[in-house]
Amino acid sequence: MEQLLWLAPAGALLLGYLLGSIPFGVLLTRAAGAGDLRQIGSGNIGATNVLRTGRKGLAAATLLLDLGKGALAVWLANRLFPGMAVLGAVGAFVGHCYPVWLKFRGGKGVATLMGVVLALHWPCGLVYAVVWLGLLAGLRISSLAGMIAAVSAPVSAAAFGRYELVLPLLALALIVLWKHRENVDRLLSGTEPRVGARRE
Repeated sequence: MEQLLWLAPAGALLLGYLLGSIPFGVLLTRAAGAGDLRQIGSGNIGATNVLRTGRKGLAAATLLLDLGKGALAVWLANRLFPGMAVLGAVGAFVGHCYPVWLKFRGGKGVATLMGVVLALHWPCGLVYAVVWLGLLAGLRISSLAGMIAAVSAPVSAAAFGRYELVLPLLALALIVLWKHRENVDRLLSGTEPRVGARRE
């Protein structure tokens, strides 16, 4: 019996990964006739790059679906494999950032991370949303708002006393920072574009 103990964590991780790896941005833009998202703008598969197609509705849908798949992965993992919600969250986030279907070249994880944080502990998710959307509205720099929001997740988890979430959320936040390393270079050089600005 003890030899089967790995099935629950493996199942939660796999379930989360499969849900998280659904590339909604790519699928929606292709279905709408907007082309291959990976050949547009930054080549990223997230909502910010979808916005560069000029389709605001598609960008909003991508954002909500990327967020929703993260939350759904946590909920399903907890229902099917009680106590494994965090592993479902990790699987969904990694699946979005490194989907096997796209040769492991996925998104940067900001929306999906918000979804998993909301599902794991909604007050932390609320903090995440306020930080992300507030900074995005004020600064209009998507990358900076996303990175600060990601870092706010483990900080808020500690503040709310959910210490079991601090290390997993810190690890995911570090992946977000790693995925944004080119954005960091542009931020330091003052060349990072603002949301809504025209690219030369």
